[in-house]
Amino acid sequence: MTDTAQELARRYHVDLYGRYPITLVEGKGVYVTDSDGNEYIDALAGIAVNSLGHSHPRVVEAVQRQAAKLMHISNFYYSEPQSKLVKELAEVTGLDQAFLCNSGAEAMEGSIKLARKYGFIRQKKGTIISMENCFHGRTLGTIAMGKEKYQKGFHPLPKGFEQVPVNDIEALKARADEETIAIVIEPVQGEGGINPVQGEYLRQVRALCDEHDILLILDEIQCGIARTGKMFAYQHYGVLPDILASAKALGNGFPVGAVITKKEVAEAFEHGEHGTTYGGNPLASAAAHATLSVMQEENMPAQAAEKGAYFMDRLRSAAQEHEAMKEVRGMGLMIGVELSFEGGEVVKEMMKGGVLSNCASGNVMRFVPPLIMTKEEIDTVINVFLESLKAVQTDAKT
Repeated sequence: MTDTAQELARRYHVDLYGRYPITLVEGKGVYVTDSDGNEYIDALAGIAVNSLGHSHPRVVEAVQRQAAKLMHISNFYYSEPQSKLVKELAEVTGLDQAFLCNSGAEAMEGSIKLARKYGFIRQKKGTIISMENCFHGRTLGTIAMGKEKYQKGFHPLPKGFEQVPVNDIEALKARADEETIAIVIEPVQGEGGINPVQGEYLRQVRALCDEHDILLILDEIQCGIARTGKMFAYQHYGVLPDILASAKALGNGFPVGAVITKKEVAEAFEHGEHGTTYGGNPLASAAAHATLSVMQEENMPAQAAEKGAYFMDRLRSAAQEHEAMKEVRGMGLMIGVELSFEGGEVVKEMMKGGVLSNCASGNVMRFVPPLIMTKEEIDTVINVFLESLKAVQTDAKT
């Protein structure tokens, strides 16, 4: 039987995604079901978005209740859900104020725009420095900070950005000075292959920023909201950013992003210099508030830490018997397995085994499952991964 959704997408959707030939119709907890009735464990969680799983009752109830009451009013007016959310974001981050938007890319655009204005006020004429192998979004501004492969065909790009190797403090010190506007870091590089930044390096960067009045921007769009074993990854290291970008798991599937910052930095913006129509509307704010409430009440950071340690211990034990597994790395339930070959076929084979997964940077299997996943479900994911790895290697030899 022809899948109508796939047929319509092929005809009418701009062809940008290398999609897999399944149409998902329902999700509950860590499981999703396709249009043919096949069930899968979702070990990707919408790319680290559905951290409380699919259709979490508290989030669903909050969205339904708010949708029946007030969905959108624009930011010309106050709303209680928005005010509660920005207060909660300030409290959970240790920062002061938040600007709400719709996505991770918008959160990063808002962050670099705020940094530019802060630098302008201080008459800085330098650049914003990002890390090699980073990923901050797909707008022109964010690809200007990112990998060269995402820049191809989109020149001329916005100027004022440069890159240095991550975890190399001497390389950073050689480029940063009193004119530098900001330094941008993902505490765990996601699309770059699940690469955690060294804690001592992050502390040294914080000290360098303090020395030269440089803003430290942390992109926790993927690694934030309990995934690494803390509400935010920087909280492992005793540093505090000047600007924090958040999105993905913040709404557990509802589109919402945030720029969270210190008050003295936020004051660089004047009325009308930035804004959004949809950002932080009552519906999005209600979804995010419900998500954060569950995260804290059920101590999801601790769950992520415990389950992530179990997941990585099992993978590292398996790696001793599988030469194709070069390295297992990550934090909490943000885990990467670097393979000795491209991992695309492993992803396809795992799908046949009933597990949805993903490969980042070509050869790094990325596991960012819902934080509610049980150890028994983790065992299933690992078993399917190992079986798929073996099957792909066998096929390659024949």
